[in-house]
Amino acid sequence: MRIATWNVNSIRSRIDRVTDWLVRSEVDVLAVQETKAREDQFPYDRFKDLGYEVAHHGLSQWNGVAVVSRVGIEDVRIGFDGMPGWGDPIAEEARAIGATCAGVRVWSLYIPNGRTLDDPHLLYKVDWLQALAAAGRTWLADDPSAQIALLGDWNIAPFDEDVWSVPYYEGRTHTSPKERAAFQGVVDAGYVDVVRPHTPGPGVYTYWDYTQLRFQKGRGMRIDFALCSPALAARVTGAAIDREARKGKGASDHAPVVFEIDGPAGHGGGGS
Repeated sequence: MRIATWNVNSIRSRIDRVTDWLVRSEVDVLAVQETKAREDQFPYDRFKDLGYEVAHHGLSQWNGVAVVSRVGIEDVRIGFDGMPGWGDPIAEEARAIGATCAGVRVWSLYIPNGRTLDDPHLLYKVDWLQALAAAGRTWLADDPSAQIALLGDWNIAPFDEDVWSVPYYEGRTHTSPKERAAFQGVVDAGYVDVVRPHTPGPGVYTYWDYTQLRFQKGRGMRIDFALCSPALAARVTGAAIDREARKGKGASDHAPVVFEIDGPAGHGGGGS
């Protein structure tokens, strides 16, 4: 089974690109971030025409997450236990949706950006990741054999090799010790980066800003990840970052991240 994650940066603007890519890549399950659409705006029919079901959570023109699957969708859940909110009054944002697809519990996650190092949004980001780590730890404690995939745009480059310039990011978000420690907290909760071993760096990125010809100059970041439970990680046979999908007019600023698993599907677990 082939599973992927992709921040599409507006599903309505890039629906043709996304559906064309699904046909070419033969992906079975896709976790989508930044749909930037309400429920009534999401192009469900375009996926249905290709044989995919969709579970989507979108509240406005910001954020938005979805799981797209041609192998079934069960036990859909919006958000996870303890997930922090934002705003006044505080409310949960459309940043997490989970669904079980062919025995794999797939979570599509859009981690808060952080904005700047002195912005309250950075604390929100760290709290959000700490809550995810706590939830993830509980899922594995309840069932060590659970098949769980935490997929999405994490808005963190965990290592120096994951950015095109370490000096450029000094004093900026995405590489700060607090953010990296929060990402490591999810890893320490028992989840494995299953893509990096197949796509070693440095210079291997998943995101390139639109400005200053960053993509053409190779000035990117690795911030999109697939972190899997040990039982699911053991089934991974390969992985890739589809840099070609970042090319051309109208592309998202992120590339799809794909991994493959084999073996019999188990039960999902993980916040069902």
